[in-house]
Amino acid sequence: MLNSVLVVAAGRGHRLGGETPKQFIPVGGISSLRRAVDAFLALEDIDLLRVVIHPDDEMLCQQALSGIDDTRLLAPVHGGSTRAQSVRLGLESFAQTGTGKILIHDAARPFVPAQVIKAVVAALDDVEGAFAALPVVDALWSSDANQAIAPVSREGLWRAQTPQGFHFAPILAAHRAHDGEVHDDVAVARTAGMQVRVVVGSEANFKITTAADLERAEAELQRLGNTSGQAD
Repeated sequence: MLNSVLVVAAGRGHRLGGETPKQFIPVGGISSLRRAVDAFLALEDIDLLRVVIHPDDEMLCQQALSGIDDTRLLAPVHGGSTRAQSVRLGLESFAQTGTGKILIHDAARPFVPAQVIKAVVAALDDVEGAFAALPVVDALWSSDANQAIAPVSREGLWRAQTPQGFHFAPILAAHRAHDGEVHDDVAVARTAGMQVRVVVGSEANFKITTAADLERAEAELQRLGNTSGQAD
């Protein structure tokens, strides 16, 4: 059974502004999508990888992935009008590939470390699902507009990241049965009754959503001291 990756790149990135979706904006001269794809293809644990894109982004995707000479990279597929629909369509495209484990990753997270990917894959030996996340360490407060009301316990709270990995057959069935939009694929899995384990993620594995995140990404490249975007 194969370890496959679905990179979700069908969003429009409206919160960032501009005409180009955020996953195709260069970060140190290389798009976030390309950096994410390269991070997974650098690992021998990965057998297949496919990108799900918006139908209007065929050329952008082709440009972003140009030059990759790796038979594990499959042709992209088109997504739907919501993230959940895009993931389901992406999963459907793996149905006849012999995939046993599937990792679902946001293209807007360009610096996913190798050890995080490997940890999620390894966790799937024991459970149906696993995802990268970081524990909440800041004090939390509820509020009414801008007025603090009461502290909220942070015990047991995690900030979800991707990749989010699953046994393929149950997560495909869960997405087929799901109706509506959700925050992430863990929510789909849990709604279907799947057991999902938390794997410690990385601060480097942040998501590019705003202009400030782009600045942070450039700073991360300077910290790494190279343009490969690979975090240890």
